[in-house]
Amino acid sequence: MKKIEIFDPAMCCSTGVCGPSIDPELMRIAATINALKEKGIVIQRYGLSTDTQHFISTKVISDILQEQGAVVLPVTLVDGKVAKTKMYPTNEELSTWLDIKVVTNRPLRQGGCDCGTKGCC
Repeated sequence: MKKIEIFDPAMCCSTGVCGPSIDPELMRIAATINALKEKGIVIQRYGLSTDTQHFISTKVISDILQEQGAVVLPVTLVDGKVAKTKMYPTNEELSTWLDIKVVTNRPLRQGGCDCGTKGCC
């Protein structure tokens, strides 16, 4: 199984529902990752404001931030190599990288996240 890591920009939460406006792309990636976790697939996410040390200790991320600055975030690594910058991976890209069909099964609720009773919001 491929190792996928997503390095997020600084933000208050990874679901996209905690600011003055809802970010549908953050909601999509959070719901997709939750659906994948339910299938036993792990995608690690790191936030610049909460996991700063991991940004520093991951050389490829540290290097890309020094060269391009935080505007390059989010950055997705697949097996330690940069696979995508400045945007979250699409479900199609995740499908290709993981060699499975990636679908967010549950619809997102208006004004909330797709966390159900798991308490991720």
